[in-house]
Amino acid sequence: MSLRVDVPPQARVRRFGRSQKWVHRATAALMGICVVTAACLYVPQFAELVGRRELVVRVHEWAGLALPVPALVGLVSRAFRADLGFLNRFGPHDRVWLRAALRRDKRRASRPAGKFNAGQKVYAAWIAGASLVMLGTGLLMWFTHLTPIQWRTSATFVHDWLALSIGIVLAGHIGMALGDPEARRGLRTGDVSREWAEREHPLWRP
Repeated sequence: MSLRVDVPPQARVRRFGRSQKWVHRATAALMGICVVTAACLYVPQFAELVGRRELVVRVHEWAGLALPVPALVGLVSRAFRADLGFLNRFGPHDRVWLRAALRRDKRRASRPAGKFNAGQKVYAAWIAGASLVMLGTGLLMWFTHLTPIQWRTSATFVHDWLALSIGIVLAGHIGMALGDPEARRGLRTGDVSREWAEREHPLWRP
């Protein structure tokens, strides 16, 4: 039998609102569909298991086209726009964080962070840019009659290898999330413990 320990409301702080949670969940779902369908298209064992290649291709294409939609819809939220501003702004403390990460220095004092740490900012920038490149190259592959064959060949090469790198980076992202239950709770409920916030994001003033 497990005992549930309730955390007093004053010991928790609001990290994400409804809009941020919705955007993250919708984007994660669409990205997951893209990754799974890509695996079914490129891994022979998965392709044989699933079959119906034409349907898988269509699902992959439409999920890829819809991938930017949650973020675009989320722009109507002031809270979501504020978080984008935090993610897009690097300060001196972020350089300190990155240097500590490269040295594998895991001391909390050596990794100052605001609402988002430097690693999260780098990941967000990379995955956003990679997703746009995947969208562009995917459109070139889809509308084959609009571009020369050299463009389509180059687009296919970039699309395939970038897809592999996205899969690897996403696996790392998920692995880090699995190692931080409080961060996952923040994305699920919107609230995190004040102790966690002060320890992991000491420069954040919620």
